[in-house]
Amino acid sequence: MTIMTERRTRPDAAAVLAGGTLLVVTALWVSNGGLQDLTGGGALSATGRLLGLWASNLLLIQVLLMARIPLVERAFGQDRLARWHRWTGFSSFWLMVAHIVLITLGYAATARTNPLQQLWQMIWNFPGMLLAAAGFLALCMVVVTSIRAARRRLRYESWHLLHLYAYLGAFLALPHQLWSGSDFVGSPWATAYWWGLWGAAVAAVIAYRLIVPLLRNRRHRLVVDRVVPEANGITSVYFNGNNLNKLPVRAGQFFHWRFLDGPGWTRANPFSLSAAPAGQIRITVKDSGDGSARVATLKRGTRVLVEGPFGKLTGENYTGGPVVLLACGIGITPLLALLGELPYGPGEATLLYRVRDEASTAFRHELDRFAAERGVRVVYLTGPRARSRSWLPAGRTDELTALAPDIRAARVFICGPEAWATEAQAAVRAAGVPASRVHTELFSW
Repeated sequence: MTIMTERRTRPDAAAVLAGGTLLVVTALWVSNGGLQDLTGGGALSATGRLLGLWASNLLLIQVLLMARIPLVERAFGQDRLARWHRWTGFSSFWLMVAHIVLITLGYAATARTNPLQQLWQMIWNFPGMLLAAAGFLALCMVVVTSIRAARRRLRYESWHLLHLYAYLGAFLALPHQLWSGSDFVGSPWATAYWWGLWGAAVAAVIAYRLIVPLLRNRRHRLVVDRVVPEANGITSVYFNGNNLNKLPVRAGQFFHWRFLDGPGWTRANPFSLSAAPAGQIRITVKDSGDGSARVATLKRGTRVLVEGPFGKLTGENYTGGPVVLLACGIGITPLLALLGELPYGPGEATLLYRVRDEASTAFRHELDRFAAERGVRVVYLTGPRARSRSWLPAGRTDELTALAPDIRAARVFICGPEAWATEAQAAVRAAGVPASRVHTELFSW
């Protein structure tokens, strides 16, 4: 599974923007009498109202972060957006829990009733609260399955499908907020802000998760051309289509793929291009689950739906000079595409390719051709995983500067499993490469 991380790009501006929206929400709460309620007898309810507003604000920002807005994707990359999405999601959820608890305790204190009885009365009698309760349960399911330990026990396809319930949870809360939340309609400014934020979230999801992919697939009509085994459990798929030279994708990027070959076509899987796009598209997939295993069984002519492209592991800002690429396992795929597209000169490119054994080595003939025709220096790092924290195979203690002598002056691209890529990135930084010239893509979700 592919998620991309890139060097820091305007993160401070993004944090300021998110914090600014929370300040706006707080100011609207104050203007609607929040401070007076806080210092009066309704401190619990007033605090609960504010936390609920923060929760709703972060929930909508979370939706916007993963709405696939091209400008946002290009500015920050999917990995950073995924981290922010996870942070805002968990923060929003716990603020929502605190909101429910404080509002319930506040109302129960006023009515002098049992809090559990008060909660039931609110759910059953307040306008929109039944829908809000259903939405909260949907969000609970999303949060539980987003915990790392739970994710490890789920197939990516199942996790992705369950994660879509976050949209349901967010939008089921809207009637409750409009009917019962005076802070949403208490002033023209509040009404404009909340309707504007809701409208932006809905419009972004419809435009970039539905309309743009539908139009792109209608225009290019990708179909499977052929399926080629590459190594043990590794398969390449070549695709044809209409006007593929106008498909806005670069080497190093990835799509979410749906293969229309039977049951399960609704579940998307992220796969990187493994060759520079030039009239034909190629991906290479390792058999690591149901979604990736079915790739080897695809038939010629199978229709394909794609969503994307995504990712910033590209040569967008590279104009030449030394370049070093570090790949582990199936992480070779986007780096192989980059080798075909980057404008390096003879002898300027070095590929360090980490594989478990010879049978797991993919694209050896293609790499030999790059070495012969473009002077790429290919170093195979073959062997089982080291027990210690190392990006090298067991028994190897090579200095990175010995494997890639010009690395200090190079642009560096890293792709592979998260733990390995983290160690490789640390080694690159220790070798003296500035963070601005290190680009990393992690195979995780």
